[in-house]
Amino acid sequence: MSRLRRAEQVARNREAVLAAARRVFLVRGYAGASLEAIADDAGFSSGVVYSQFGSKADMFFALLERRIEDRASQNERVAAEFVGAEGLRELLRVGREDAAAEPGWAYLLAEFRAIAMRDAELNRRYAAAHARTLDGIASVLESLYKPIGLEPPVPVRSMAELLQAGAVGVALERAANPNAVPDDDVEELLVRAFALRDTAVHTAARGSRR
Repeated sequence: MSRLRRAEQVARNREAVLAAARRVFLVRGYAGASLEAIADDAGFSSGVVYSQFGSKADMFFALLERRIEDRASQNERVAAEFVGAEGLRELLRVGREDAAAEPGWAYLLAEFRAIAMRDAELNRRYAAAHARTLDGIASVLESLYKPIGLEPPVPVRSMAELLQAGAVGVALERAANPNAVPDDDVEELLVRAFALRDTAVHTAARGSRR
């Protein structure tokens, strides 16, 4: 096998392992998943999985990094089109669609964070990835204010942290009661808390950016 074909095969194997890891994690949770179960789902030997990832944590972080990149791209597209309260509502709508497309991810992430909290190395790695997520959200939030001459009521980093904490909390609350914290209520509370509003000025500013 040529070096190029070998590299292509390695890349395909890696994608197959990651797809299997996602399925197993979402069904079994992080604690309940094993490299052996992931290998079985992918149709590979454990040796192939170990050749791609050194640990279960490495697989989780590979999935997490990809998800961070995907969500950042989604948020940046929103920021390029919307400002003000309309922009925040669109960010929340996109977030809801993403969560609905993969409903188990929020629970998986909450579980992993609880486990990482008691493992210094896992927590260090998660904190670094989470910081990048917060930086991206903060940048997008700032773009909702500046074009229309508004100032955020608190630092946008704090606002990003609130959004992330709220998303996890709402997901856990709905695990016990699917009707808890209706989306419309969340949206209205955040628009008011973030001191945003829909005005003709906002609409004009958005149009000028297209």
